[in-house]
Amino acid sequence: MHEHRVDIGLRSCSALILLTAGMAAPACPQEKDYKISTTSRLVLLDVSVRQPGGGFVSGLNKEAFHVFEDGKPQVITQFANVDIPVTVGIIIDESGSMRTKKAEVITAAMGFLSASNPQDEIFVLNFNEKVSHGLPDTMLFSDNYEQLRAALWNGVPQGRTALYDAIVAGLKQLDMGRRDKKTLVVISDGGDNVSTSTLKDVMNLVLKSVATIYTIGIYSEDDPDKNPDVLKRLATVSGGEFYQLPRLEEIVPTCQKIAKDIRTRYTIGYIPADAGKLIRHIKVTASSPDHPKLIVHTRTSYKMEDDTADRSKGNDTK
Repeated sequence: MHEHRVDIGLRSCSALILLTAGMAAPACPQEKDYKISTTSRLVLLDVSVRQPGGGFVSGLNKEAFHVFEDGKPQVITQFANVDIPVTVGIIIDESGSMRTKKAEVITAAMGFLSASNPQDEIFVLNFNEKVSHGLPDTMLFSDNYEQLRAALWNGVPQGRTALYDAIVAGLKQLDMGRRDKKTLVVISDGGDNVSTSTLKDVMNLVLKSVATIYTIGIYSEDDPDKNPDVLKRLATVSGGEFYQLPRLEEIVPTCQKIAKDIRTRYTIGYIPADAGKLIRHIKVTASSPDHPKLIVHTRTSYKMEDDTADRSKGNDTK
C-alpha cells in the first residue's frame, strides 16, 4: 500500500479572500527561516488561539497544545509560531445583489492587503453567473498592490450567483501556489442559483484541500438569496471563521482582523495512523498558566486520500 502525504493548512499561509488590500505590513521572517519537514501522511494544521474576549494569544510553545484525531491523542511532530507568507485567493461576489456594496467591499479588501504579509502571493476571482480571473490571463498570482487593486475592480455587479463554482475554481488555483499553507476568504451573501458545481462537490474539495476558509456574509435580512449556513459551514470545517455583518461599515475592520488572524496562527503537524476512516475528525486544545481559558480555531475534519480506493472506484469521491 502506498503512503501519501496529507497536508491540512491550519495557518493562513495561503488565503482565498473575497477582498484584498494594500501590501504594507510589519517585517516577517524570511521564508528560509522556517521549513516544514515533510513526511508521509503529514497532517498540517493552521491554528488560531484567542482569549474569550477576542484577543489573539501569541507566544505559546508546543507543550501548550494537544491534538486529537477521532478522539485519540496525537504526537505533535511539527510546530511553529512564526509569521510566514501564504497563498491567498480573493473571491468577490459580483452578482446583481452586490451592486450597492462594491465600493465598501473593495475598500475593505485593500485594508486586508495592507495588513497582510508583503510576501504573500495573491490572486483575485470575481464571480456572478460566471467566474473570471481579476489578474491578467498570463499571471496566476501577484504581490503588487496596483495589479491587485485593478483586479478587484475588474468585475461588474450583475446577474445571478455562481458561488460554488467560484469556490471550486479558487481551491484549484490555490493548489498551484508555492506556499505550504493556503486560506480561502469568501465575501458573499452565501446564496447560489446558477452553479454547475453542487454544495456536495464543494465540501468534498474542502475536506481534501489544505485551505483554511474565512467567510464574510453581507446581505440584508429581506434578501431571498442569502444563505449564511453555507458560509458558516465552509469556515467551520476548514478551520477559518465566519463573520456575519449586520452593518456594511463593519467590513473594513473585519478584513483587517482576518489579516491579523492569518499572521498570528500556529502551525501544528502530526502523522496519523493509516488505519481507520477515510473522513477524520480533529480537535485541538490549548492551555497556558497565563490564560485560564483559551479558544482554539482549526480545521474540524479532513479526508485521507486512498490511492487503492481511488483506482478501484475510478476516482469517485462520494
